[in-house]
Amino acid sequence: MVHVRWPVVAGSFYEGTAESLRTQIEGCFLHRFGPGKLPVVNPHGSRQILGLVSPHAGYVCSGAVAANAFFSLAQDGKPDVAVVLGPSHTGYGNPLSVMREGVWRTPLGDVEIDAEVADAVAAEAGILDFDEVAHRHEHSIEVQLPFLQYLYGTSFKFVPICFLMQDMQTAMEIGRALAKVLAHKNVVVIASSDFTHYESQASVNRKDSAALKAVEELDEHKFYAILQSQNVSACGYAPVAALMTYAKALGATKAEVLSHKTSGDVLGDKSSVVGYAAAIIKKPELT
Repeated sequence: MVHVRWPVVAGSFYEGTAESLRTQIEGCFLHRFGPGKLPVVNPHGSRQILGLVSPHAGYVCSGAVAANAFFSLAQDGKPDVAVVLGPSHTGYGNPLSVMREGVWRTPLGDVEIDAEVADAVAAEAGILDFDEVAHRHEHSIEVQLPFLQYLYGTSFKFVPICFLMQDMQTAMEIGRALAKVLAHKNVVVIASSDFTHYESQASVNRKDSAALKAVEELDEHKFYAILQSQNVSACGYAPVAALMTYAKALGATKAEVLSHKTSGDVLGDKSSVVGYAAAIIKKPELT
């Protein structure tokens, strides 16, 4: 019997039925803060994108920003596996948790976990525990799946890794393990994170700009230093740093921030906002 991880934020963070969810996702792509058109998967895409940074708030607030990253991914082709790195908001489970079997269900269907990749990453990292409890109520990974399903249906597998422990050494260790395991596979790594939380529009823009500059430079040490010195309340900072380490190990030299907006930009109230960013990291261009 297949283990099913049931959705926990369907009907709240995103629409709860297949038809309404597809309509909502299309609205994210067509939104004024999105790419402005619907994605078309390029069957001959060169698969140059190693990873994405994508927000994980409700689609009403952050979906249009996320759509920019997934639009670029569609143009780049189709990955066989998506490794989704997300922070723990619940505190449940082990400090670093991966699931290795079963499916994750959303209104758009089931996504199968790639046991082979999960096993290999856990073996290489040595600090990952097989644990479904950490994932049971966590939304940060779940909200990435409908976008992937909208693009690729059920023709991909995925690996969920949840970070309760978010120090830099841990993040870089996971990133290096991912690079060793995934170097020759057709994979995209998605770091799920929102940025500064519940400050004024001006404060969020200032803090996020500094943090995102470090992301663009793929400088994990600078990223953590800015988080600390400027009190940047990004929730998925270890997933972002793990992605940066992974991409650098595979030769990447920079990230590209496609969009940065706040909940205030979307909803209008700019007194207390949350920052959202979409970014992509590509393989180095061959010269």
